[in-house]
Amino acid sequence: MKDEVFYSRGLRFACTRCSSCCRGEPGFVFLSRDDLFRLLAALGTDFRSFFRHYALLVDTGSGLALSLREKPGNDCIFWSASGCLVYESRPIQCSTYPFWSGIADSAKAWAEESVSCPGIGQGELLPRSRIEEALYARRAAGTILFPHGFDPEVSRLPDFLAAKDEADGEAGRVGTGAGDGR
Repeated sequence: MKDEVFYSRGLRFACTRCSSCCRGEPGFVFLSRDDLFRLLAALGTDFRSFFRHYALLVDTGSGLALSLREKPGNDCIFWSASGCLVYESRPIQCSTYPFWSGIADSAKAWAEESVSCPGIGQGELLPRSRIEEALYARRAAGTILFPHGFDPEVSRLPDFLAAKDEADGEAGRVGTGAGDGR
C-alpha cells in the first residue's frame, strides 16, 4: 500500500495561461540536459550564443547550475504579452508546475500556492499517479551543473554539449575555447 499523501485522492488543476508563474517574482528556471537540447533546437542556436542571450550560471554551492535569465521586472526571458515564446519546448520545471516538491508536499503548501496560481483547484481531478509522474519527471531530469570556474565563453565545453553538435552533424558549431573549466 502506498504511503498516504495529501493528494492521495488527486488534485484539481488546469493551467489558465495567466503567466503568474512566469513573471513578476524573482526565481530560477534550472535547465536539464534535455531542456537545453530542446531549446537549442527550437531557437536554432548553439550553446555559447544561447548562454549569451538567454542563460546564466547560479552558484548552488556544489557547482554552477544553468538557469534561464530574467528580464527587468523578473519576467522570464521567454515571456511575452502573448505568452511563452518557447511553450512547446519549455523546460520541465515549467511544464510540471505546480507539481513540484515544496508545493505538492502538503495541503497547506498547495493552498498557499493557490494564492498566486488561479489554476490550482480548477479543472479536472488529476489522479495521484499523474501528480507523482510530474514530481518524478522533474527530479529525474536533473539540472546541468558545471564546475566552479567554468566560463561558457572560454572554457572547454563538456563532452555532452560537444557530442550533441557532432551527432547533429554540426561539428565545430559549438567550438571549444582555451581552458577546461577546472
